[in-house]
Amino acid sequence: MEKPISKKDQLYEGKAKVIFSTDTEGVNIMYFKDDATAFNAEKKGTIENKGVINNKISSAMFRYLEGKGVKTHFVEELSEREMAVKEVEIIPVEVIVRNITAGSISKRLGIDEGIELSSPILEYCYKDDDLGDPFINDYIIRVMGYATQAELDIMESVALKVNDLMKEFFDERGIILVDYKLEFGRYKGEVLLADEITPDGCRLWDKVTREKLDKDRFRRDLGNIEEAYEKVLNKVIK
Repeated sequence: MEKPISKKDQLYEGKAKVIFSTDTEGVNIMYFKDDATAFNAEKKGTIENKGVINNKISSAMFRYLEGKGVKTHFVEELSEREMAVKEVEIIPVEVIVRNITAGSISKRLGIDEGIELSSPILEYCYKDDDLGDPFINDYIIRVMGYATQAELDIMESVALKVNDLMKEFFDERGIILVDYKLEFGRYKGEVLLADEITPDGCRLWDKVTREKLDKDRFRRDLGNIEEAYEKVLNKVIK
């Protein structure tokens, strides 16, 4: 019988998660909080039971992607709010994949939300809360040493593969995958998909009604936030 993974010291606390070390080499524990933030933490609040829901959704999505050949940091779901993950070195580049116009791209380009794109758009942000996660490009990523060209190539190809897989996954469950962000980490010479896949970092719309089922309900004071997250969970684990 394998020794259970035991939590030790807190390593990091972010806006939505806390990372702990463990007594198992190369493994950390990620704890999901109920805290919610928007607009670079200018708006703060709590979404009841969000941590439990996001842990379940993210665990299910990582298991699905692993089953399709995508290498991730996921090890196992430990409890309602905790998952064990490989101890990766996070690459400070967020990859945003867009299938439909919404949010910041609509504001920046002065276009309506809801326009279906002829092909996915990939964007990059420098992962730094103090700077507001500014948009960057592949030249900046390479020159500033945030990632090598080889790492960037892997991140791009994995992001597009994940997009194909998740679009189909959610479509079969009556949900439109509008856009989402991904993070990656280095682990024993490999680049792995890391962080989380939840309604916090994905825009998800009901396929029939186009009802928003993600954190935009919190950002835009639309109400029924918990119900929207629960709806996603129920469809993901059906």
